Amino acid sequence: MNKLIVSPSPHVHGKQSTNSIMMDVVIALLPATLVSVYAHGLNALMLALVGVVSCVLIEWLIQKFIFKNTVGWCGSAAAVTGLLLALNLPPTAPWWLVVVGSIVAIGIAKMTFGGLGQNIFNPAIVGRVFLLISFPVLMTSWDASGSWFAVDAFSGATPLGAVKEGLANGLTLSQITADNMSFSEQFFFSTGGSAGELSSLALLVGFIYLLCRKVVKVTIPLTIIATVFVMCGIFHLVNPELYTNPVFNVFQGGLLLGAFFMATDYVTSPMSTKGQIIFGVGIGVITVLIRYFGAYPEGVSFAILIMNCVVPLINKYCKPRRFGEAK
Repeated sequence: MNKLIVSPSPHVHGKQSTNSIMMDVVIALLPATLVSVYAHGLNALMLALVGVVSCVLIEWLIQKFIFKNTVGWCGSAAAVTGLLLALNLPPTAPWWLVVVGSIVAIGIAKMTFGGLGQNIFNPAIVGRVFLLISFPVLMTSWDASGSWFAVDAFSGATPLGAVKEGLANGLTLSQITADNMSFSEQFFFSTGGSAGELSSLALLVGFIYLLCRKVVKVTIPLTIIATVFVMCGIFHLVNPELYTNPVFNVFQGGLLLGAFFMATDYVTSPMSTKGQIIFGVGIGVITVLIRYFGAYPEGVSFAILIMNCVVPLINKYCKPRRFGEAK
């Protein structure tokens, strides 16, 4: 009897599935979510829940009534998009804003291209950028007066925004208080920015969890952070009164959230290590250029979207060596 069994690929199944990977990402985002709820109370929790429910529901409806096929549908992937979108919004944004963003993220950025694994842009970032352009006032309103915990209320620009506005008004960095924040304020808890940007420590804890679970690799995040740090360090050495220091740029804004959880998206990032390094350097360079010379104080989302466009070219250029090919 012939014991050689020939069957179609794939022949080996790994322990990880799309659903398990997406659930790991949700778990990794919980520390940042809990910090947001601690700081801003019920509204931050509502945004997270509305984001998850609306993204899952919108994707299911499209699968059911337009694609007419729910076989293999992965709701946890849509849940990740919803949670990431909520964490990219101001914690006190109205609930309907995240619903609009969910429609754009799932309906346009994901399902228009065919669904899971076929989109070329990160859906959560597309939703955020759409909302930023369409509702600039709501997307740049930072008010914690609705907090139900012992956190002082504040209202005003984010540290990055305060720096941009101050420099535009002719002030120097030594005259702008945002640049004088202590390291602990930047790393442990910062009172400003989107819901997911409040604590660098919370984001780092979630990223370490993903590394331990072998869901992501360190290549892209490390390259992004190193590029931003080096570029900002050079600019800061040239003119410390005009360009913020590298530590401030790493821990303020959405750099860590974008580097850890959005730039590492399997579908919209390069496959090879060389390609991932090129991808990360590109994101870092564009982020710094937008922060220092652009109209917006933050540039991470735009940088990731721009580099998403280049991923097919990067994959074509950085092809892995064929099995058995001579070096």
